[in-house]
Amino acid sequence: MTSPIKLGGVHHAAYRCKDAKETVSWYERMLGMTYTTAFAEDHVPSTGEYDPYMHVFLEAGNGNILAFFELPNQPVMGRDENTPAWVQHLAFKVGSVDELVAAKAHLESEGVDVLGPTHHGIFKSIYFF
Repeated sequence: MTSPIKLGGVHHAAYRCKDAKETVSWYERMLGMTYTTAFAEDHVPSTGEYDPYMHVFLEAGNGNILAFFELPNQPVMGRDENTPAWVQHLAFKVGSVDELVAAKAHLESEGVDVLGPTHHGIFKSIYFF
């Protein structure tokens, strides 16, 4: 069966954060992302529900956007206890293995624990949790 929907890609992926300002700073400093915009609302546009939030957007390159929600009135979010930490992840693309090794060195110089590079047969990865 052919779907009538023709996707043009993924516009953005959104996640939750504790502090929007600190999150933007971390992604700019650690991964070289570019802050693009932010907006604060008191009501959720899709539902009308009262739930104040800050929504920030970062450009990861080539139109790839990563977004975060700061939700000050919601309980603290934890990890899914039934899913190993390595399962839920984002994978960012760099131009070469040399750039991957340089990215690892940069992250480690900033105090981030990094695993890898790990060879998966079709690509190599580094991991930080």
